[in-house]
Amino acid sequence: MMYGATPRWTYVFILLSLVGFVLQYVTSSWIYLAFFPALVLEYPWMFVTSIFLHADLSHLFFNMIALFFFGTYLERVIGRRSFLTLFLVSGVIGNIGYLLTASDPLTPAIGASGAIYGVVGTLAVLSPLMMIFIYGIIPIPMFIAAILWTLLDVVGLFNPSGIANGAHLGGMVVGVAYGLYLRYPLITRRVTFG
Repeated sequence: MMYGATPRWTYVFILLSLVGFVLQYVTSSWIYLAFFPALVLEYPWMFVTSIFLHADLSHLFFNMIALFFFGTYLERVIGRRSFLTLFLVSGVIGNIGYLLTASDPLTPAIGASGAIYGVVGTLAVLSPLMMIFIYGIIPIPMFIAAILWTLLDVVGLFNPSGIANGAHLGGMVVGVAYGLYLRYPLITRRVTFG
């Protein structure tokens, strides 16, 4: 792991999300960048481009706040290249999670939540006792927050509300798996034979 890397990709992803949000208000062509489960074979770029679109200002604001705080910290810990890979893979797998759980394949999903859940999942493994503040006032360890958010999304799968719970869960699975990979690299390497 690379400690102390100056964050770069976190800021790039925030900028891309801001540009995507503006694009949504100046043109209707953004719809070709949203993730439609029914159209993934025709428009495969949607797996990535949809990450940088958001439903409204509140959606954008909360995702970017989470990305700024969690992303800058994690990017310093694991390095730029690993963070880039984690974010994009979590976003893509998050979209696959939505694809598998969407009740209507013609309802699009947009947002960076799946990718951010990947960041949260990795942090929950690498820095489980790091304190975060829910609503800015309730202190809670990162691993407890990750468990609570995961449980809320599992429950959300059975109570559709317009939230892409499958995307969140897909991103979280990637994040936790990547965190375990980084925390316990090739455990078998430590085993000696002979």
